[in-house]
Amino acid sequence: MSPRRSYDQYCSAARALDVVGDRWTLLIVRELLAGPRRYTDLHADLPGVSTDVLASRLKDMERDGVSTRRRLPPPGAAYVYELTPRGRELLPVLQALGDWGQAELGGRRPTDAVRAHWFALPLLRALRNMGEGVVEVRLEEGDFHLHLGAEDGPVYGEGPAPVEPDARLVLDSGTCEAIARGELSVPDAVRGGRVDVGGEGTLAKALREG
Repeated sequence: MSPRRSYDQYCSAARALDVVGDRWTLLIVRELLAGPRRYTDLHADLPGVSTDVLASRLKDMERDGVSTRRRLPPPGAAYVYELTPRGRELLPVLQALGDWGQAELGGRRPTDAVRAHWFALPLLRALRNMGEGVVEVRLEEGDFHLHLGAEDGPVYGEGPAPVEPDARLVLDSGTCEAIARGELSVPDAVRGGRVDVGGEGTLAKALREG
């Protein structure tokens, strides 16, 4: 565990950055918003992070009350990391950072890694006024699902929805990237035929009606 560094400034923003300002910490939070994750899964979905840095950040986050580690019962018997309630309070921070970063996103560069579930937070922002429920999203890169309006627990997850979703969205990466950049709203994309909406839930009907 690395020594805790501080800006030594009596300012809430500085105090917050003492805890989550190190490189990779907020991206680890992004991954843990999907629920408990094994170390190997975190490492696979954070391309570019070294094993030493990831292990150090996870220890720091546990020390600072942002995340915890627990052992799954048999037959899993693996350790997983998950956010504490305090850590989960970083969701609106990441959403606000994503809003601010839309202008920096631009087009995808040849060197950019991408995971389907990295579009989860931009789509959560884009759908935040559409109601509550489970939305399954299908992209070329893979499937993931969103929990709109979730008060606790995961806000998104990899793969198909674990329950019958209230809506299914099928779209291509270009459309999803345009939504992430703030250039296109989901209702406009549906009206333009760029998003196919399936399902009979309230969310699906609201999306089709725009």
